[in-house]
Amino acid sequence: MSRVAPLSGFPEWTPAGRVVERHVLDTLRDEFELHGFVEVETRAVEPLDRLSGDSEASKEIYALRRLRADDVDGDSGLGLHFDLTVPFARYVEEFSGHLTFPFRRYQIQKVWRGERPQDGRFREFYQADIDVVGRDVLPTYVDAEVAIVMIRALSRLPIPKVKMRINNRKIVEHFFRAIGVEDIDGTLRNVDKLPKIGPDGVRELLAGKGLKVGAIDGVLALSAVSGSEGKFVEELRLVLGKAGATAELFDEGIAELKEVVAAINAEAPGTASADLSIARGLDYYTGSVFETFLEGHEDLGSICSGGRYESLVAGGGYPGIGMSIGVSRLVGRMLSQNLSVATRAVPTAVLVAVVDEEARPASDSIAALLRVRGISTEVSPSAAKFGKQIQLADRKGIPFVWFPGEDGEDGTGEVKDIRSGDQVVANANEWIPPAEDLKPRVERG
Repeated sequence: MSRVAPLSGFPEWTPAGRVVERHVLDTLRDEFELHGFVEVETRAVEPLDRLSGDSEASKEIYALRRLRADDVDGDSGLGLHFDLTVPFARYVEEFSGHLTFPFRRYQIQKVWRGERPQDGRFREFYQADIDVVGRDVLPTYVDAEVAIVMIRALSRLPIPKVKMRINNRKIVEHFFRAIGVEDIDGTLRNVDKLPKIGPDGVRELLAGKGLKVGAIDGVLALSAVSGSEGKFVEELRLVLGKAGATAELFDEGIAELKEVVAAINAEAPGTASADLSIARGLDYYTGSVFETFLEGHEDLGSICSGGRYESLVAGGGYPGIGMSIGVSRLVGRMLSQNLSVATRAVPTAVLVAVVDEEARPASDSIAALLRVRGISTEVSPSAAKFGKQIQLADRKGIPFVWFPGEDGEDGTGEVKDIRSGDQVVANANEWIPPAEDLKPRVERG
């Protein structure tokens, strides 16, 4: 029999890994709901023309086709969604008459993307999104609010601290125009390569696109501006002044960037900083843009990104701000680097021993009494010697073994903590394990 080979890009975790993943999902869901975000779930497929649009995403879309279909009716015209923003835009457009604005939504679902698998990049993965969508207007303070919700959610996880870097499309776009850059989106894609190829590499790419030396110098000077509070404002104005770039929209963008950075740091000191090199997503967003990194794991890339858009729905009128956590990317690093571990891989807190097969009904009765009271319980699969039944519990990570009394059906017996060896008389109608043993927990590795 041939060995089963893993399918690259489609992660499957062990039971202990799944405990960690579920902890992340439950924590995010809890924090989002604490801030009044309502849950939305959209279908897994959308029409291909809506998914692809005018972007380069079309090369990553998995299209649906029936296996035994002919050329005439085989093409469904549908594809699996590659993010949660496109289906959410369709959802708002379709259900706008039933929604109250500003609409605060969160969505946690799997998405599919046909890109080359590598560390932190999968073809099937969980995303967790939050968005606030307004009707016609949405104040700037909401940008900071959404970022703060994400920081709070991430701070509850057993992971290193996060750092959030922020840019603003208004500053970048109008600066580029002022120095003579025509292909703004193409230039941004090149700037996005700064972490990988450095300033010299980006300079070479921009020169290949026909940009003049002065324009290239301006692009790189702007991208080098970073910092928190007032420091970056001084540097930014110096760069703008040298390029002779002046416009009201610069002041608007600078004011927004300063406000958002300050608001986040007031809530989570030292977490946020301006970074004018952040380029990913700027071709889509119209204001604030966010990227979030794990301290000490910057090589992973951004684990949480997003920004402000002028209108979620084609035709205008629905401004919003959204952020997305790459859950599978984060969980993959948590597991591979042992950043977080599950206290046990099974939900079971108690294994009820079986004295002999004739007495199995008594063990089943004790298990039923414990389950009614919310205690996850298994009954031993065999009436082996008690030592072997304890060994089974130990291998599975079950902390307690219950030994039924002579009249086990009345719930009496003794319960043993197999870690410490302590054993006490107990009744299944009253006994409860310590809170930390009731369910699996996730701790820092």
